[in-house]
Amino acid sequence: MPKIHVIHENDAWLGPFRDAFATLRMPHEEWFLDRGLLDLTQPPPEGVFWNRMSASSHTRGHVYGPEYAGAVIEWLEAHGRTVVNGRRALQLELSKVAQYQALAGFGIPTPPTVAVVGEQHIREAAARIGFPLILKHNRAGKGLGVQLVRSAAALEEAVARIAASEDPHAFPRDGIWLVQRYVAAPEPFITRAEFVGGRFLYAVRVDTSEGFELCPADACAIPEGAACPAVAPGEKFRILDGFAHPLIPRMEAFLSANGVGVGAIEFITDAAGDTFAYDVNTNTNYNPEAERRAGISAPLAVARHLAALLPRASQAA
Repeated sequence: MPKIHVIHENDAWLGPFRDAFATLRMPHEEWFLDRGLLDLTQPPPEGVFWNRMSASSHTRGHVYGPEYAGAVIEWLEAHGRTVVNGRRALQLELSKVAQYQALAGFGIPTPPTVAVVGEQHIREAAARIGFPLILKHNRAGKGLGVQLVRSAAALEEAVARIAASEDPHAFPRDGIWLVQRYVAAPEPFITRAEFVGGRFLYAVRVDTSEGFELCPADACAIPEGAACPAVAPGEKFRILDGFAHPLIPRMEAFLSANGVGVGAIEFITDAAGDTFAYDVNTNTNYNPEAERRAGISAPLAVARHLAALLPRASQAA
């Protein structure tokens, strides 16, 4: 019997989706991809395959999870299986350079950015972008490595900290730094638009006053000083009622063209009213408290979307 197969590397993020599958009485199987075997001489099972591999997998010790997932997706797609967030979506998850180039093709503005390989070139990139700027990793997740740098002196301090660091996570997983123009919002928040089935579901206003680590999952609400705080004083995450934006149709077209069935796009609007998208997340999580207040459930919407694909997957197999 065809079922939903969830490709992932972080068990802690799956709770809300397990509950949603149980509510709909949808059979599912979890494929935890860290290390193991992939027998290319055998066909995959039938069903719908949902890829939730994360760019931040290396921070949990699953260094080669994305590469493993990439091999599995190649196998699945070669056999004609239905894959939600397939090969192209995984590429976008792992590279902001790829995201920005693809977003530009749909007329979605992104902040001016210079990609850098080698910390010694960060100063040259900063001279091109100007201050203030954002220094961050091309492949990271969870806001890892994001630093606001306001001056040349602050940049020297940042580069010195990087050079002296013994933390392997202080360096981008793929060796690529991004030096990006800082977009200042009139108020300290960004907007995260959630999409399911390639269609806009809702938008979340995310308070950035405490930093750039913006993971909305309850699993990320860990003690102060650790990565990815999800709970802040007040409403760190607030779902916006009746949200509309002229870029939403372009975002839907972008996601559809790039095979992203479930994902989110984060963007910021400056004082002049100009909007810039800066992150595409194909491994999106949701904040249950914000959803409870708004009376909406993205995990249920995801489960319904995957369930709707099962009959088609059965026919293809």
